[in-house]
Amino acid sequence: MMKNGHHVISAPSAAAACSPEKRRRTVRVWCDGCYDMVHYGHSNQLRQAKAMGDYLIVGVHTDDEISKHKGPPVFTQAERYKMVRAIKWVDEIVEGAPYVTTLETLDKYCCDFCVHGDDITLTVDGKDTYEEVKQSGRYRECKRTQGVSTTDLVGRMLLMTKAHHSNMGSSDYQQHTDNFGRGPKGHSPWTGVSQFLQTSQKIIQFASGQEPQPGDTIIYVAGAFDLFHIGHVDFLDAVSQLSEKPYVIVGLHFDQEVNRYKGKNYPIMNIHERTLSVLACRYVSEVVIGAPYAVTKDLLDHFKVDLVCHGKTEVFLDRDGSDPYAVPRKMGILRTVDSGNSLTTDNIVQRIIKNRLLFEARNQKKEAKEMAVIQAMKRQEEENAKERAQAVL
Repeated sequence: MMKNGHHVISAPSAAAACSPEKRRRTVRVWCDGCYDMVHYGHSNQLRQAKAMGDYLIVGVHTDDEISKHKGPPVFTQAERYKMVRAIKWVDEIVEGAPYVTTLETLDKYCCDFCVHGDDITLTVDGKDTYEEVKQSGRYRECKRTQGVSTTDLVGRMLLMTKAHHSNMGSSDYQQHTDNFGRGPKGHSPWTGVSQFLQTSQKIIQFASGQEPQPGDTIIYVAGAFDLFHIGHVDFLDAVSQLSEKPYVIVGLHFDQEVNRYKGKNYPIMNIHERTLSVLACRYVSEVVIGAPYAVTKDLLDHFKVDLVCHGKTEVFLDRDGSDPYAVPRKMGILRTVDSGNSLTTDNIVQRIIKNRLLFEARNQKKEAKEMAVIQAMKRQEEENAKERAQAVL
């Protein structure tokens, strides 16, 4: 169903979804997870999962389930549900999905198989949450996105340096990886920190590739869009509601520009990471990477912009003290959009800082469980090798 130019997610009835005719022509894929502090790694997993079938259903766990098995989530379940709905490859979400993925769940939602990254997810007692579906052959694996994890992002916020902008090899950044990606008994390849390398192929995979069509209203917004979150989603949703056929272009400022007006260690995500995060949003049509801070007439003419929008957050002056929105303001095409959501990147960082010890403990506990599994897998492989050697003798 289309509304204001966007696909609206609506769940089909179980009977319709599971009809023999529907099953013959539609491959239904299941993903599930916490989706806490949703980042481009989550989006990339869902993109890969959608490519394996036709219809993607995503199960999102409750706050209680996450607290039981991992520790306290940063975002509430209501916030996490809305974030996942905003990812453009998602067709339907299931709220309160069970933490352990079972055949019963796949059958209930008529899914052919489930997809997960090539890391491991463990219950509170150290069991693989996908064991049952793996054994039944209804499990597919996609490649984990290198260079990003919730652990990494939390570490960047707490360390309060700018190392993640350009110099990943600094001593400060190494300290961050030690603090947030290393448990007491070694380093897990799943929870640890690694460098993200942007490629043109990755941008192409995330981009819509669609040009504006006749009758589209071209809307331009600009900002940092750092730690892309539910406040951004609500703003972009509200912007897209301004027209029946919106074509929303997001201008992203370079890291140095963001740091000029935000200060501290902002942006938490560098320009490459922010580009993918914004491109994954279903309300966004195009991204300008490294947009000028001042919205100029040349920019507006180049993209044939009809409307320029800004939220109710503070507008920082340009380097020369001028209003960056002076041109669209004078042209009468500037709109202030109230998304009804006051959440900011600062608020998220404050949530993390307030619960620092809890998150450090959560990450170390998670990695300790992962290391135990890795050691068990290594022992099993050694035993298998011995058996093979004895069989040869």
